[in-house]
Amino acid sequence: MNSTAYFTGHNAGIQVGQNPGQINSQFNYNYYNQQDDSKSINPELDKQRIEKEKGGLLRDSYRWVLDHDDFKSWRYTAGNQMLWIKGDPGKGKTMLICGIINELSEKATQDNINIAYFFCQATNARINSATAILQGLISMLGKQQPLLQTHIPAKFFGNENGWFELRSVFGKILQDPAIKKTYLMIDALDECVTDQDRLLEFIEEESSGHQHVRWIVSSRNWPSIEKYLDNTTGIRLQLELNEDKLAAAVNYFIKYKVEELSKRNKYTLEKRKMVENHLLLNAKGTFLWVALVCKQLKDISARHLQKKLKDFPPGLDEFYHRMFGNIQDLDDDVELCLSLLGIITTVYRPITLDELSLYLESQDEILYDDLQEIVKLCGSFLTLQNRIITLVHQSAQDFLLTHASQDIAPHGIQGIHYSIFSKSLKSLHETLQQDIYNLGDPAVSIIQVNQPDPDPLATIRYACVHWTDHLKDYFPRKETSKQIQDTMLLDTFLRQDLLHWVEALSLIRILSEGAKSMIKLEELLKVRARETELISRVQDAYRFIIHNRVMIESYPLQTYVSAIFFCPQESITRHQFGLKVLEWISGKNVVEERWSACLQTLEGHNDSVRSIVFSHDSKILASASYDKTIKLWDTDSGTCLQTLEGHDALVFSIVFSHNSKLLASASGDNTVKLWDTDSGACLQTLEDHDASVWSVVFSHNSKLLASASGDNTVKLWDTDSGTCLQTLKGHDAWVHCIVFSHNSKLLASASGDKTIKLWDTNSSACLQRLEGHDASVFSIVFSHESKLLASASGDNTVKLWDTDSGACLQTLEGHDTPVWSVVFSHDSKLIASASDDKTVKLWDTGSGTCLQTLEGHDAPVWSVVFSHDSKLLASASNDKTVKLWDTGSGACLQTLKGHNAQVQSVVFSHDSKLLASASGDNTVKLWDAGSSACLQTVEGHNDWVRFLVFSHDSKLLASASGDKTVKLWDTDSGTCLQTLKGHTSASDDNIIKLWDTGSGTCLQTLGGHDNIVFSMIFSYDSKLLASASDDKTVKLWDAGSGVCLQTLKGHGNAVIKLDIINSSLETNMGIFNLSFLAEPTFSQARHEVLHSQGFGISPDQTWITWNSVNLLKLPSIFKVSASADESLY
Repeated sequence: MNSTAYFTGHNAGIQVGQNPGQINSQFNYNYYNQQDDSKSINPELDKQRIEKEKGGLLRDSYRWVLDHDDFKSWRYTAGNQMLWIKGDPGKGKTMLICGIINELSEKATQDNINIAYFFCQATNARINSATAILQGLISMLGKQQPLLQTHIPAKFFGNENGWFELRSVFGKILQDPAIKKTYLMIDALDECVTDQDRLLEFIEEESSGHQHVRWIVSSRNWPSIEKYLDNTTGIRLQLELNEDKLAAAVNYFIKYKVEELSKRNKYTLEKRKMVENHLLLNAKGTFLWVALVCKQLKDISARHLQKKLKDFPPGLDEFYHRMFGNIQDLDDDVELCLSLLGIITTVYRPITLDELSLYLESQDEILYDDLQEIVKLCGSFLTLQNRIITLVHQSAQDFLLTHASQDIAPHGIQGIHYSIFSKSLKSLHETLQQDIYNLGDPAVSIIQVNQPDPDPLATIRYACVHWTDHLKDYFPRKETSKQIQDTMLLDTFLRQDLLHWVEALSLIRILSEGAKSMIKLEELLKVRARETELISRVQDAYRFIIHNRVMIESYPLQTYVSAIFFCPQESITRHQFGLKVLEWISGKNVVEERWSACLQTLEGHNDSVRSIVFSHDSKILASASYDKTIKLWDTDSGTCLQTLEGHDALVFSIVFSHNSKLLASASGDNTVKLWDTDSGACLQTLEDHDASVWSVVFSHNSKLLASASGDNTVKLWDTDSGTCLQTLKGHDAWVHCIVFSHNSKLLASASGDKTIKLWDTNSSACLQRLEGHDASVFSIVFSHESKLLASASGDNTVKLWDTDSGACLQTLEGHDTPVWSVVFSHDSKLIASASDDKTVKLWDTGSGTCLQTLEGHDAPVWSVVFSHDSKLLASASNDKTVKLWDTGSGACLQTLKGHNAQVQSVVFSHDSKLLASASGDNTVKLWDAGSSACLQTVEGHNDWVRFLVFSHDSKLLASASGDKTVKLWDTDSGTCLQTLKGHTSASDDNIIKLWDTGSGTCLQTLGGHDNIVFSMIFSYDSKLLASASDDKTVKLWDAGSGVCLQTLKGHGNAVIKLDIINSSLETNMGIFNLSFLAEPTFSQARHEVLHSQGFGISPDQTWITWNSVNLLKLPSIFKVSASADESLY
């Protein structure tokens, strides 16, 4: 048994009005008879772990700092916002921070203070970046003072947050007048591996700006840190200058640790004194040395103490040398231990014993208990806690890489990277499979997924994320035997394991890492000239992931269903994996042939997007909206980095300064605002205009800012002081747009008076008045050598002007409605124009030829901009979206043209040979569905024609109009056979009338719907009538008596098209069983919640269903039509 489901979308082959024919996808129903722990950030748990790893926190070992004059001055003296604790490795900086936290926390409630802290660890990618630090501090502040959570966006901690968004949120929290006195502490700044400079710059700026906030940071004595922190207002506490106090603290620590050992190992007083004296004599003020020696002594019997103590020389490096020598002296496990140390010093985060099992090689089978024993043998360098292996200290890694690299990495660190890469891919291939968690249901949501025990992904979690990182760090540029091997590994992975890997990434909640991996892989392969086929496969995999990311993140198993089904026909991924999916689907050509030019759709604004602009490195895109906000987006991931709020009206225009550190915005509140792009802070509000400010632009040295307003003036501002330097007058209507030439000597302004003026920025003189447009000029732009000026107008054209002579060189025609925006590519060879006709056009500057028409927006396109490498084009639309386009591959879809107003309705004849269209120009057009030729234009209505329907033999066409009439037309001749009058409004009266087509007599008036009736159809025996209304119901009527037999509910939107076949009802939502009408107990006027039979559409119109159970997720661009002018057939 086969069933049919109908749906529409924007892709070629299914969009009504552009593709004649029927879209008919058939499914064989027999086919269907946790957050990754490594990514979580919890400073409180990290503190507990660190204290446990270091043998516990002893108050006597940190008490000295609490009594220190420097600490007291920082804590109690105004103006000392920063305390910087610095010292060499092992001096106890981390434990001092832990002790200070405990001391402040004891009275936190009493003193009404916030305490937030973070512990960096270079060997753990989870906690070694600037973004992780800010995220950790923000999370703690939000927990302690819930009022501050108003600054934290929804889902903030479940997503990857860019530095700019985190900095903006953190800045807003610190500026909140309600924030309590706050202590912020960051330990081991030197172990912040990623964006350390950004973090230090941020601390330098913020530490002196808030009197209610005090900072403590710790680090080694590194010049790279000193150059930032030396500029802060506060106190430096250098441990090497406090040797006496530090030595006393270490002595307390020694006595504490020896007491522990004595109780554990039952030392005599003599043995206890021997151990204590040895430690006191050799510690040299280093806590870490004491902790490591005591760790070794835990398992040494008392009788061997005297001999063993001689193995622990003073000093960290000397200790490490001796301990490494002990590992080299092992008889059986030396190779395993050296291999283990090589792996742990190379991985990007601490790995688990399960994950280690993939990478540790041995001729003999290694059991889980064996792994624990091997880690224990390396106990001077490694620690094992909760099955996670970590280095005991950063100094241990420094020693191993500096003094033991030949032993732990005999083939170099690159050799270890290659080993981890190759074993990762092999393990992924051997472990991954479809539906690895046995979820069964392809529509199961990620929030319903519970990690099974044992977890089949436990051993490969690290491999899933980091295999490309290890490939990158090993990758040979020249051809080698390994190059051939890794090419084969990559090819096998992409051909066989790609979808399984994508599913796994979704299950461990880090699918975005998949897209990043493909970007890294493509960059690596491009250096190899022979890898063109593999590069194409990688590029297609990237498009597959980023195109389906949101859906697969929510529904992991849709990787194998919707994601593949809606891939373009020529997608490599579709061809490779589509057989299993496509074998149970017919009508496979519902999608476009290849990936569209649109790379991403950025959603988040609550109203029309009015203006967009790229930063000068093309990494950030800013968008301005009628919702009064500005958003900053990451162009690679599509993530919203910041939302800038402050304007009291619509934001019309935005622009970056040329170093991208400032953003200017123009608004309907008559102001211009200057924003700091790093912090999101509003630096200045420029007020002097008497009407809305339409446009704003920086000079190329960013010292001047020009603004254009509805008060018919242009103003020049000093960006440093915010002073208005000049007001340029001369236009007779609103000034819509302004732009500086690239040498900043000229300023062009475009106005509603249909002219463009060129101004001298030094003298304010008007040099040229450019005339030629027949309507308002909305946008202007200089070419990059400033010799050309392009202008976009409400007369539907773009004009090119010579800036020296003022002559109009070309008029570019092709848009059907006003052109709102125009821009040059950065080599000035291309022009892009955005229009009210919902399209963007690319033009050749030299010839004036239209090269491409980019279609995809659902509303007028307001603004368009090239990235600075001209490879991307961004467009902003009234449909509330921003689209990113690939400028090289945009395709123009076929369009049937002829109506002079909006097309209200289209419908195919039942033999699919004719297409009829109804328009706001009061006409109906008949088209040949095969050739797209217009066969007839029938006229007679005096208002918009809203609805159409063919008779079953296609000889008659009925049209319903806003003139309150229905007309019957002969489709062969175009003759009007009947005009049926009687509705009290243009069908908005919610009633249905039945007419005799021969006499034109009204037979019945059927009332009962609560909203507009969109569609009606008779059963083939003409005994039943079904009507669909915007009240979200379908009513079944007895055509003879006019009695309403049934009101059917269950449709999420208005039902637009329906068919009645025997005892079933077919709508755009699916096929519904009406057999209950024949039941003896059937009572009229019963409301029935219908469930579709076979395949249908879910009530929210986001799923294709089987017997009303969700099966295949519809991408956002494939939406079931909910308006009368779109058919599902």
